[in-house]
This record gives sequence, C-alpha cells and structure tokens, in this order.
Amino acid sequence: MEFPAYRPRRLRRTPALRAMVRETALDVQDLIYPLFVKFGSGKRDEIASMPGVFQLTLDQLPSEVDELKSLGIPAVILFGLPEFKDEAGSGAYAEDGIVQQAVRAIKAYDPDFTVVTDVCMCEYTSHGHCGVLDEGGCVMNDVTLELLANTAVSHAAAGADVIAPSDMMDGRVAAIRSALDDEGFSEVPIMSYSAKYASAYYGPFREAADSAPAFGDRRAYQMDPANGEEALRETALDIAEGADIVMVKPALAYMDVIRRVKDEFGYPLCAYNVSGEYAMVKAAAANGWIEEKRLVLETLTGMKRAGADIIITYHAKDAARWLKEGK
Repeated sequence: MEFPAYRPRRLRRTPALRAMVRETALDVQDLIYPLFVKFGSGKRDEIASMPGVFQLTLDQLPSEVDELKSLGIPAVILFGLPEFKDEAGSGAYAEDGIVQQAVRAIKAYDPDFTVVTDVCMCEYTSHGHCGVLDEGGCVMNDVTLELLANTAVSHAAAGADVIAPSDMMDGRVAAIRSALDDEGFSEVPIMSYSAKYASAYYGPFREAADSAPAFGDRRAYQMDPANGEEALRETALDIAEGADIVMVKPALAYMDVIRRVKDEFGYPLCAYNVSGEYAMVKAAAANGWIEEKRLVLETLTGMKRAGADIIITYHAKDAARWLKEGK
C-alpha cells in the first residue's frame, strides 16, 4: 500500500514549522490573576494548600500591581476576607468593605489597571452560604438578589471595571444590570459565572477565602457536575439578562462544556482554572512527578482550544514568565 500524498509529520519537523501551523495561541493578555485581600498591614500570608498564592493586606497591592504589569498580566479578580461576618453578609456591600477599599487602592495607584470583582456572599456570611437563609437553612433567592445588586453597585462606585457575580442565584444578572444602570454604571460590564458547578475542585479556595459552608453544601444552587444541557440553559438566561461575558467554572473537567457554550452562543467566554486544579499541579510538581512548565502551558492552551477567550488562573504569573521565555 502506498503512503498518502499528505504526510502530517512534514509540518512537525522543526520548531519554526510547528509555530507556523499552530492553531491555538495562548497569550498573557488572556489571563486574569486572582487576588485575596484582607484587612491589616504588612501581611503577605501564603495559603498552605496553594503554594505561591497569598492573602494580601491593602498596603501590598501596589507592589503586586507592579509585578503583574511587568509580566504583562492585564487584570486581577478580587476576593475579600472581611473583619467580621454576619447572617446577612453585610461586609460584602459595605462602602468601606475590604473589596471596595482594595479597588480604590489599586485605582488610586494605577487607574488604568483592570480590576474585576467577584460578587457573592459566601465569604461574608457567618454560615458560609451564598445568600440569606430562611428558617430551614435554605438560601432565599429573591432576598439575596437585592444584596448582590447592592454589592455590585458598591464595587462599581469604588471603581471596578468588571462585575463578576458567582453566587448562582436565579435572576442575579438582571438584578445587577438593572441596579448598575439605575445608579449610572451602565458602562460597567458583567462577567457572569454562568455555568458554575458544585465541584470538589474548590477545596483550596475555601481555605484561601475562608468561605467553607458551616453546614451542608452548595448543591442546591450550584450545578450538578453530570449536566451539560443545563449549562446551555443557564448561559442563555444570563445572556438574555444582560451578561457581557459568560464563564464556565471549573475548567479542567468541563472542557466539553466550554466548547458547547462557545459553539452555541459565540459570546466572550471565560474559563476559571480553579484552586483544586492549581493545587494538584503544584503537589505533583513538588514531588517531581510532572514537568510543571509544560503541563501548565498545555492545560491553559487546552482551555483556549476548547473555546475560552479569557482564563482566570492562579498559574498566571508563572505562565506569563514562561510565555515570555518562549518568545
């Protein structure tokens, strides 16, 4: 049997040829770096389950921005650790809340640096759930919407460039869009966690943000990991309600969902490369089981290939350095 005229290996022979026909490009401009901010001063506390990731006090933010800019990373997403928690999560929407102060600190230092803010209640409620509870311990959806909208407005008033609701309450994009528009923030986009799954990959984040639920779990409002069609319905609702960017979270076990959402809607799409995905790589690298650089860049490229335009990742700093080396 004769060989076919087309031989794929011809175009794999040299680095230059491989680069010329490469279908997917990962760029540092695609990356958003998560930051955990807390009250106090002079603190940069490493998170045990996430080596290389820190909880920072406000005075540490200028140097953090300088480092990120030097690496070409264009944006951060902020998560706050409040001084106190209560059943209503009032620290989330307080004018002097930790995220509000962090936004102001970053914008005062560098007005052009892009700041995304996560909008949810779990870090601020005494029970660790993503909204106000009824007497039976269930999150009250419509009551929570008002608090989420208040939080979003307070972030926009502080100077946030993008609002990212992660709570998974029904109707929260519409409530936030309406509140932002009513308060004069119609130009502030919403990046919605449209398909956020009730995932085991979030474990290290709950240490980082001190947001583990005091009882039960979040499966009554986050999505069942078995469902794909539901992700399309959720995303369609968010787009209809005014989302500007949609998100799939986590990313690694949900590449198929990323692809389906991108193909179905063609909207700007963010994938969240979450804490558990990061921690697994760091643990394996520390034990010498993997080549960290190649694995991280391969994983992030896979997310891009699946359809992600933007990737939130704790690997952003390392990835930025490695991409620069490659050039």
